[in-house]
Amino acid sequence: MRNQRQKTSMSSIFPTTPENLQNALSKKFENNPDVSFTVYEVQKKKIAVFFITYQVKPGKVEQHLLSNLLDSDKEWTNTDILNEIPLHNGKQVENMEELLDGLIQGQIFVYIDGENSALTYPMVNIEDRQVDTSDTESVVVGPKTAFTETLSTNLNLLRWRVRSTDLVIEEVKFGKRAKTKGRLAYIKSIANQTDINTMRQRLEEMDVDQVDDVHMLMQYVEDSSFTLFPQFYTTELPDRASYSLLRGRVCVLLENSPSVIIAPTTFLSFYESPEDLYMRWNTGTFLRFIRVISFMITLLLTPMYVASVTFHYEMIPTELLISIGESRASVPFPPIFEALLLEFLIELLREAGARLPTKIGQTIGIVGGVVIGTAAVQAGITSDILIIFTALSALASFTAPSYLMGTASRVLRFPMIILAGSLGIFGIMYGICLLLIHLLKIKSLGRPYLTPVYPFRAKDFNKIVFRLPPQFQGRRFASYRPKDKRRLNKKKSAAKKDIDK
Repeated sequence: MRNQRQKTSMSSIFPTTPENLQNALSKKFENNPDVSFTVYEVQKKKIAVFFITYQVKPGKVEQHLLSNLLDSDKEWTNTDILNEIPLHNGKQVENMEELLDGLIQGQIFVYIDGENSALTYPMVNIEDRQVDTSDTESVVVGPKTAFTETLSTNLNLLRWRVRSTDLVIEEVKFGKRAKTKGRLAYIKSIANQTDINTMRQRLEEMDVDQVDDVHMLMQYVEDSSFTLFPQFYTTELPDRASYSLLRGRVCVLLENSPSVIIAPTTFLSFYESPEDLYMRWNTGTFLRFIRVISFMITLLLTPMYVASVTFHYEMIPTELLISIGESRASVPFPPIFEALLLEFLIELLREAGARLPTKIGQTIGIVGGVVIGTAAVQAGITSDILIIFTALSALASFTAPSYLMGTASRVLRFPMIILAGSLGIFGIMYGICLLLIHLLKIKSLGRPYLTPVYPFRAKDFNKIVFRLPPQFQGRRFASYRPKDKRRLNKKKSAAKKDIDK
């Protein structure tokens, strides 16, 4: 109790003089020249105006505050300034912690000599970029807009899509030393209260110096930190975020981050795309199947080749076996080493292409792949058939709409190749069993990761595994346990009558 009283008395600095306040701020900011502190005298009363110069909009202080404050003969008080100067969101601050937080967030402060508090107004100078298309989630059909690094812009994009009073946006702050603003968004009439409370609790209990991006935040609040698989979906597309909110999920937005966290998430959600909703239901279903099959190709195609060539020749047709034998006749390395080498080269080219400027990266990826692949075959380092398999595996990994899931599948390919080269088909089966056991143990915000496959929910298959015509999707995804399970009236949506009937 005594420590608490001492802390309160130390943080409470008012009433004081402008000179004492200036000295206190100089000590806190180590005499930083960017902290502007000016003392004016109006009717023989000192008024201090202070802010960080580069964080406040240029000219707005003089135009909206000082012109009204200094051109008057009135003896100002805090109440008079709040009532008579036309500035929004003004409030009183009574302790040093709030004052310092406000300064570094771009607020301007006014202190009148002898008052019990200082006044603060938000005049932050936000450096933002215009709304543009997403680089990581490309879409052909549907809206092209993407989130930006500015929280207010992202909230505006979200509000424009979910125009409902049920959309709740709660303020959260992250970072003990470098504070970052964030928002927890959900639709109160749909989202499960347990999911809301769980996410809110995890966000509030974070004790970390700084959070720069939602991908960093996601690692602090996810259920398991020892898995390759992402447990929350991150998206740059406002339509995916709004669609997820209407399905009963919660979203987390963060200042300075162009992505949004969506939770809870299932494994199959990472192979959904917003384009599936804008296409015909049968076309959308076909594309989803293509993506899921691509995950299996990424994981198993190269390991199956290594296992077959090393241990199980009888699995290969005779004509193909002769062709493989001829292509590997000059290769001195075992298939496992050959496969690992090629996979490493492909990952090296992919990483180099991603880090270089766009035009140069594309050139390096195409030319480097052709030149290195051709040279490797001619030098007898690898076989041309294995190049085809590894290229197909790499191509299949890029069909995943989620970059994080695509990366996880590529990393898993390496231990699968080692198991295939060591134990053959039995090694592959052993790896698949371990992978399934691992996926069964993963949870996303406390929800099973493999739902609706396990636990089995047949009614949810037409919402995430495949699609049916819209009039047959009258209920929301039951695995998320939304408050409102119905999303449309089947009878009215199925009735198609001409206007003259």
